[in-house]
Amino acid sequence: MAALREEIDSLLSALRPSDLEPVRVGGREFVHGTLHGEEVVLGLSGCGKVAAAITATQMIERFRPRQVWFTGVAGALWPDLRVGDVVIGDGLIQHDMDARPLFPRFEVPFTGRSRIQADPALIAVLKEAAEGFVRDQLASAVSAATRARLGIGTPRVVVGDIATGDRFMAAGTEARALAALVPACACVEMEGAAVAQACAGSGVPFAVLRVISDVADEGAGAGFAAFIEGAASVYSGGIVARALTKRL
Repeated sequence: MAALREEIDSLLSALRPSDLEPVRVGGREFVHGTLHGEEVVLGLSGCGKVAAAITATQMIERFRPRQVWFTGVAGALWPDLRVGDVVIGDGLIQHDMDARPLFPRFEVPFTGRSRIQADPALIAVLKEAAEGFVRDQLASAVSAATRARLGIGTPRVVVGDIATGDRFMAAGTEARALAALVPACACVEMEGAAVAQACAGSGVPFAVLRVISDVADEGAGAGFAAFIEGAASVYSGGIVARALTKRL
């Protein structure tokens, strides 16, 4: 699952459709088929926490998946992250959840937690797949000219927490302030923690994969758009393809 069509175009192209027509559930369309030998369902969450939570819940209720993978892009919070680096989510938090004084900041009311842990086995699989992709496939999958234009150097793969909120982060001062509040969070985006909450509430293992498209500063809008167009789908398709060979 991803927020934008451009983030999973390569997965949709590689999918061998089933005999079923795309399934519409509550206005969302899901495509069922076989991808690199595994039965999968692909869907677009839409942007923001509400859309992502609705889509994840609909997917879980309709298709009963063994696990949910969410892929897409994010803005860097850790200062050493660069465009093209890959973040595998360890835990997910909602950075705009604030029900003080009734509950501590970031805590989801009545759950007793602010951080939702991703599945350790899936983290390990996606980390290995991402490392293999950037080492062995990225140079041929994304042209040298495109990598230079986007500012992709020698990407690395990290495991860290991910901050989610209904706000596109495009101001360096705000990003630095958020990073100080949640230092374990490697990056910031708009859907991951909502998917995590929906999966945790249904008892479904999940993982979140994010590629750094920008550094969440004043140039984030242009950087995000360029990366979405030039590389996002290639990363998602390449990493997921390698991960699926693990036959989870």
